[in-house]
Amino acid sequence: MSDRLDGEKSETVAWRTPRWLRGPRPETVPRVVGTAGVIVGLLNLAAGVFPRFRHSRVHAVAEVLPGAVSPLAAAASIVVGILLLLLAHGLKRRKRRAWAAAVALLPVGIAAQLVYRHSVFGAVLSLALLVFLVRHRREFAALPDPRSRWKAVANFVVLGGASFGIGLVIVSTHPGKILGSPTVWERAQHVLWGLFGFEGPIGYTHHVDDTIGYSLGALGLLTVATTAYLAFRPEHPAARLTDDDERQLRELLERHGARDSLGYFALRRDKGAVFSPTGKAAVCYRVISGVMLASGDPIGDVEAWPGAIERFMEVARAHSWTPAVTGCSETGGQVWTRETGMDALELGDEAIVDVAGFTLAGRAMRNVRQMVKRIERNGYETRVRRVRDLEPAELARIQKAADAWRDTDTERGFSMALGRIDAVADGDAVIATAHLPAAEGEEPGPYGDLKAMQHFVPWGGDGISLELMRRDRAADPGMNELLIVAALQAAPDLGITQVSLNFAVFRSSLERGEKLGAGPVLRVWRGMLIFLSRWYQIESLYKFNDKFRPRWEPRFVVFRNSRDIPRIGLAALQAEGYLELSLPRVLRRRKNAGPRPCAHLPEPVGAPSVERAA
Repeated sequence: MSDRLDGEKSETVAWRTPRWLRGPRPETVPRVVGTAGVIVGLLNLAAGVFPRFRHSRVHAVAEVLPGAVSPLAAAASIVVGILLLLLAHGLKRRKRRAWAAAVALLPVGIAAQLVYRHSVFGAVLSLALLVFLVRHRREFAALPDPRSRWKAVANFVVLGGASFGIGLVIVSTHPGKILGSPTVWERAQHVLWGLFGFEGPIGYTHHVDDTIGYSLGALGLLTVATTAYLAFRPEHPAARLTDDDERQLRELLERHGARDSLGYFALRRDKGAVFSPTGKAAVCYRVISGVMLASGDPIGDVEAWPGAIERFMEVARAHSWTPAVTGCSETGGQVWTRETGMDALELGDEAIVDVAGFTLAGRAMRNVRQMVKRIERNGYETRVRRVRDLEPAELARIQKAADAWRDTDTERGFSMALGRIDAVADGDAVIATAHLPAAEGEEPGPYGDLKAMQHFVPWGGDGISLELMRRDRAADPGMNELLIVAALQAAPDLGITQVSLNFAVFRSSLERGEKLGAGPVLRVWRGMLIFLSRWYQIESLYKFNDKFRPRWEPRFVVFRNSRDIPRIGLAALQAEGYLELSLPRVLRRRKNAGPRPCAHLPEPVGAPSVERAA
């Protein structure tokens, strides 16, 4: 590519891919240390809980492994084991704080080896591990993940429950030295009192009560200490779209928004954004479960994409996040894989309808035509307008109806959802509504005669992209078909030439798998997709889209290596709202005013709503 006319050198020419971006770099030191922490932590935990294991040959081997710093006291062994397990994941991800905690823990272990066990060999090995960590300290430089102090509550609940369970095991692992036959309730009382540092109702012989008391006290102290640390540590909020970021993105969309139908969804305010050095391109993302997940193509000038991608990868590496992209186009996938060395996998296809070629005539459109005519005969009316043209009262009514008609507790959507209906910020968006006037003498519903609605966001200057679809459950089936047809028929008057509908996951596999001559592997894969459609309606969404005879544009997921796919899939499910890993509702902090991601997509007739998300 040539240099830019404004004298600014093209970022594609000036930027060269660093070595670490060209392919997966083996980070053996963090992985070895993290794996050793898991193994030794489990051995120490078992040694503290089970007396027989503590005196077995297996634990004798564990004591000479790097990081085995358990003292003779079972309580210290349990605490060290739990701490090593907690630190192992952070060490594998090169987290600086995990490294600092391990370095602080090892001198304590060395002292325990010398004072309690008189093990010079074990102390030397622990010292060697300490020197190893200090020598490779540059490997552990990753910054913290987004976090809030509410993780302290989660830690108290989870670790407190685990401590109670471990305590029950400890109390019950000395059956021959218990006085009497305590009941389960008495054992639970003994654990609860012991966690708070008091003696419980159960008595033991041979000084076993001292070992159990120290162990339970150590578990309680560990729970309180880690909860206090999480509660008082500095908060690192997740990246959010600032007003300045939004302004820059809108400027980029105004010039380059027609290139990608998903571009407007970058304006979700629960996403962060990284810009190229010249500000001519940006990548929008969310961080979920350690995955830095971008959606769609980069925003802005294609020549500036490499600069934005470089910044994205730099941020991912600085925090040791797993970089991934979901829903990018073929062009976007080519740029991502070329500039980062990552791999791409076809995720599905986007249905795009060209307005000029759409018609209800012909045999292929008979089912849609008959359904629309039937609904119109029942008295339904449709209106298609820009959001800015709605009266404030009607807009408020539509917003309330959309929220009330949501069929899940959590709004769904990330890559293909905006999460708001706003006449000020998104006045160019299009609203399609279906109305059924009340019969004479009949009381209107809570939302007047409104029975269904669809929300389309802008796609450049002459396109729209389906973002939200909701309907009253009491309305006639086929509301989705009715409104899509109404939007397509009204599109020419609004200056719209193309409409992006839904994203169909693995559409090509479903299509090829049902054709004559499909191989056994493809048939098995199609069968699996049909089976999963019982819950995620993969096949029904593809069939629904296909009714409108769209052209199909492939979309891809970009990932660093194959072992990251499960983590990326889990993060994508969380982002889209299909999987929620959070505190119980009563413990959640009420969020500040802001958009809630929503992406409800058309539902086939007689089926529950289908979400617009991979």
